[in-house]
Amino acid sequence: MNGEADTRTFERFLTLFLLGFTIILVGMMLLVAATLLLGNGKASVGGVIFIWFFPIVFGVGPEAHWLVLFAVVLAVLGLVMLFIMWKAAKRREF
Repeated sequence: MNGEADTRTFERFLTLFLLGFTIILVGMMLLVAATLLLGNGKASVGGVIFIWFFPIVFGVGPEAHWLVLFAVVLAVLGLVMLFIMWKAAKRREF
């Protein structure tokens, strides 16, 4: 019975991993296509680097403040999901 549960868990993990990879790949292709088609010279970059629970947020460009805000919101959502999953896993232990 435990082997079946492990197999289902691995299948779910693999499905979510491939879905995430596909979404990132499609997003990158859309960015390249938009750059090639529009070709206006403005660009903005923003991101978050996590070292444990301490986020390092950065951004450059005319719209960087929105990108940084979006990155912080995604980081907070990630931490909330981590906490929820941790609590759910803790409840399932016997």
